[in-house]
Amino acid sequence: MGLSLFLGLLLFRAGALLAPPRSDCIAAEQLCLSNSTCNATYRTLEQCALAKTRVLPLDHDSRVRCLNAELDLGNSSLLHCKCQRRMKRQEHCLRVFWTVHASMADGYFNLETSPYENSANEEHWKTDYNKVAAVLSGSRLAGDATNPCLKATHICNLSKKCVRHRTDYASICTRGAGSEDMCDRRKCHKGLRNFFEKVPEDFTKRILFCPCQDELCGERRRKTIVPECSFHYNTKPNCLWLLDSCLEDHICKSRLADFQQNCQPTDMSPDGCSQHNHAACLQAYMGLIGTPMTPNYISNSSVDISLWCTCESSGNQKEKCDQILGMFESNKCLENTILSQMHLKKEAPERLEDLLYSSSISFQGDSASTSLASEMSQVDEGKTQRDISEHSSMPMASSVYSGAAASWPSLVLFLPLLLSSH
Repeated sequence: MGLSLFLGLLLFRAGALLAPPRSDCIAAEQLCLSNSTCNATYRTLEQCALAKTRVLPLDHDSRVRCLNAELDLGNSSLLHCKCQRRMKRQEHCLRVFWTVHASMADGYFNLETSPYENSANEEHWKTDYNKVAAVLSGSRLAGDATNPCLKATHICNLSKKCVRHRTDYASICTRGAGSEDMCDRRKCHKGLRNFFEKVPEDFTKRILFCPCQDELCGERRRKTIVPECSFHYNTKPNCLWLLDSCLEDHICKSRLADFQQNCQPTDMSPDGCSQHNHAACLQAYMGLIGTPMTPNYISNSSVDISLWCTCESSGNQKEKCDQILGMFESNKCLENTILSQMHLKKEAPERLEDLLYSSSISFQGDSASTSLASEMSQVDEGKTQRDISEHSSMPMASSVYSGAAASWPSLVLFLPLLLSSH
């Protein structure tokens, strides 16, 4: 790349500081297409982005043409547009973003910025979580208070939206779970994304990050995303393969960029995060669930997180592979964020799992080894079981591992309370 072109690109990126207010990328695209000059430039960028998705090596002249097209957009609103995680036509919006910023997507460590609007600027939902939790606390459905994962899922069961989306993804992800041939991972991932996008975070993050003091509770937490379908492969793929799969998908690439920006670790900060924003990191982590780079807990007895992949046989790309895996396994920002959400503190020199699970609490009910897949197989598809054992340590089959159908006759008793609270 020529020096003048390189300097021009630097000035172009720096111009974002003086940019007009960010707009929706779909609206910005429509505005650009209505202008003949901008339209021609945008079409060139589309061709450049298409070449990248097909992994076609660009010669020097093509690279220069693509970078010049990006520069030619000047201060267009396309350069500074963003998307929202819960917006309609999200994939279209992200496609526009990566068309304009194709030069930023050469690899994991070159995903310079998130295409998503800062969560602080997004409309925060008003939820009835506290009201629902209060209703549950006075009912017989509250169950054993020492199992916070069970409590969180019971509260989800009292929310129409939460239980509906949770039931939806569970019915898909448990169909053929544990079988590489029968599990429809693509549909399972889509169902998981719908759950984490459409259900308020008051519900989802408490289910995913419930603090446990027992392996039985830890198993429930680990199985939240139905790992047999959404997380595990029969054999661990190479992490570079996962990365390639992710970069070919606009949603996964966007979630990865969001995660890299908001969960970037640093030794210079007490909280371990370069952005000093645990809420943004937590949201970015949840955004990866339901993509080819879906992370999860690696055991029932710790809060350690990882991807389901390996860096063996990575050849001369071993260092890059280790860096990708390390963003989950050795990420102090992510670790501190999760511990903060669980209201736990890292204790030294003891290992966290020793601290949490040194005294195993005995729960009544099924064995912790009971698999979710076998639980769900007991349920007729499309039906909801009408009762749940309030003392069961594992949920009834139709409950989306937590009792998605928690005693509907009992719930009717609380509907007047819920309605009158509005």
